[in-house]
Amino acid sequence: MANKQGILGKKVGMTQLFTEKGAIVPVTVIEAGPCYVTQIKTEATDGYNAIQIGFGPAKRLNQPEKGHLGERPALRTLHEVRTDDVGQYHLGQVVDLSSYQPGILVDVSGISKGKGFAGAVKRYHFKGGPKTRGQSDRQRAVGAIGAGTTPGRVWKGLRGPGHMGDRHVTTLNLEVIRVDADRNLLMVRGSIPGPNNGLVFIRKAAKTQVKRRVRSLQG
Repeated sequence: MANKQGILGKKVGMTQLFTEKGAIVPVTVIEAGPCYVTQIKTEATDGYNAIQIGFGPAKRLNQPEKGHLGERPALRTLHEVRTDDVGQYHLGQVVDLSSYQPGILVDVSGISKGKGFAGAVKRYHFKGGPKTRGQSDRQRAVGAIGAGTTPGRVWKGLRGPGHMGDRHVTTLNLEVIRVDADRNLLMVRGSIPGPNNGLVFIRKAAKTQVKRRVRSLQG
């Protein structure tokens, strides 16, 4: 298991930055950390190596939560990160943006915005039916979804109307444009899942791109 550095944060919102050449760069501002190490798991005691980090102040804790956190700050969200380098962490250690710098790639995970019940055209970007030849109510329908005589039924998992959004989404290989460690702010190129003030998890990119166009605010 490779060392997967990660940090919890909160989506602040989107804005734009300008390069020295005047080009506009759309960025998402994330308030990342500070997080605190609340638990260390080792292969000897738990069967695998991982650390648990906490983020965000909690207004109140129940007795099991108080017993788990001990003298550490009351934290609202706990998240486990697998890593082989558990020896470099200790309980109560602060995890911040000190290891992040502009130009690196990160993966951002969050819960997407819930859209409620939606039709297939909105949910899966279906084209819809033709708008001629006598059709008056089929423009946004999915069309025929059943098979013929064999097997004579609708297959499971077929795309159609249903609940849209409100699911775990990870956006890969987002470039870090700017880091403001003093204010715990991380700015990444493009959009990330979830609404403003939504909880997100940021980690170093797990997959490498075959072709990467070097981009930075200086060029």
